[in-house]
Amino acid sequence: MPQNTPTTLPNKATPIDWSLASWREKPIKQVPQYPDAKKLQATEQELSSLPPLVFAGECEKLKSALALCVDGRAFLLQGGDCAESFLEFSANSIRDTFRVILQMAVVLTFAGEKPVVKIGRMAGQFAKPRSDETEEQQGVTLPSYRGDIINDMAFDKNGRVPDPFRMIRAYHQSAATLNLLRAFADGGYADLHLVKTWMLDFVKQSPKAHDTTLRFQKMADEINKAMIFMQSCGLTADTAEQLKRTDFYVSHESLLLWYEEALTRQDSITNNYYDCAGHFLWIGDRTRFLQSAHVEFLRGIQNPLGIKCGPKTDPDELVKILNLLNPNKTPGRITLIARFGVGQVEKFLPAIVRAVQSANHPVVWSCDPMHGNTIKQPSKNGVFKTRVLDSIFGEVKEFFNVMKKLSAVVGGIHVEMTGKNVTECLGGAREVRPDDLADRYHTHCDPRLNGEQALELSFMLADMITANRK
Repeated sequence: MPQNTPTTLPNKATPIDWSLASWREKPIKQVPQYPDAKKLQATEQELSSLPPLVFAGECEKLKSALALCVDGRAFLLQGGDCAESFLEFSANSIRDTFRVILQMAVVLTFAGEKPVVKIGRMAGQFAKPRSDETEEQQGVTLPSYRGDIINDMAFDKNGRVPDPFRMIRAYHQSAATLNLLRAFADGGYADLHLVKTWMLDFVKQSPKAHDTTLRFQKMADEINKAMIFMQSCGLTADTAEQLKRTDFYVSHESLLLWYEEALTRQDSITNNYYDCAGHFLWIGDRTRFLQSAHVEFLRGIQNPLGIKCGPKTDPDELVKILNLLNPNKTPGRITLIARFGVGQVEKFLPAIVRAVQSANHPVVWSCDPMHGNTIKQPSKNGVFKTRVLDSIFGEVKEFFNVMKKLSAVVGGIHVEMTGKNVTECLGGAREVRPDDLADRYHTHCDPRLNGEQALELSFMLADMITANRK
């Protein structure tokens, strides 16, 4: 397979009792039942013949970057769509989400005085776990929508039948997304000289977001002054490529294991296996258990991994899972993504942190303030699944406080957000209210922060990081 080889290559690390298909012998949850086995097999064969989407060297480079987040020398910013869709796929959507992540990253870099590792929930985040196997509308019961890679969002009998051929379409959309992201990251769009142009138009035009806009513009002016100073000293975008490009990685929940297995490749240099569907993969709260097929699959690949942790997480079992996934205790291999809900962090997180500390596992501690704060909000246009910005901010503050008390490092943030001007989360400077939700509620699954709200969150994070640093 093509290589982007890091300076230091890992030793052969595949467990001797693991194979690409060993997950098929383990209990599995949150996957569809495909009615046509031959169609599924044909899809897997086609996927396995297609080129990898990412490469071993890129995964190892990300792992090295995440190792810096373990002890606070860098900060992880992971964000993007709850679930990507086939219908809303466009260059503008990709560009706008990439631009918001750049904005958030430059705010965090400026405040924290440390590099920010940027990972998008993009180019593969198509499958979603669901609480219920079925849903009912007007007395009709159909299988739940599980993401565009599995079935159709429309409440239609034929569309809700799991179709393995959707994996092929997801692959090609992911390839196109990655192609554009690489062009943005390497082709000059991320040039720090352009930082003042990154503000989204709808944020510029928001009178209620004036303070946030002004703060970003002031920071951009200071960066431009620094750039002029460096240029006068001979450091330009031509002599220092870090000024005009950035590293950007993609991630998704490793849920649909047929897809993941088919896109896993063995590296020709190390003989290690890498899931080439994405740089970073995570195990969700619903598939995180010791005998899980998902744990079994991921223990044999060498990508950096995430594990979602919540109120139902058993600290002792989590340590056993860490022992399986990272037996050599390699820094940067594991990111623990904490998602509890506001008011629940101090109750559940300390026991998890202490257990991991006692086991001496080097992990990146990342805060996911989104998934524990989902509510159903009545409005004049119906009932909407939403999140309140104050609750999101509240969980982040609780997370920082707990980590400080336990002498643990806050390593990152994990958010569902978009560059679109959506009205899916309540609150913010523009103050989205319950009756505003219907205006631009476009998500296929969970509510996302819009660009303006994401920027507000990044400034709040910046203030907390600055306070911690001082």
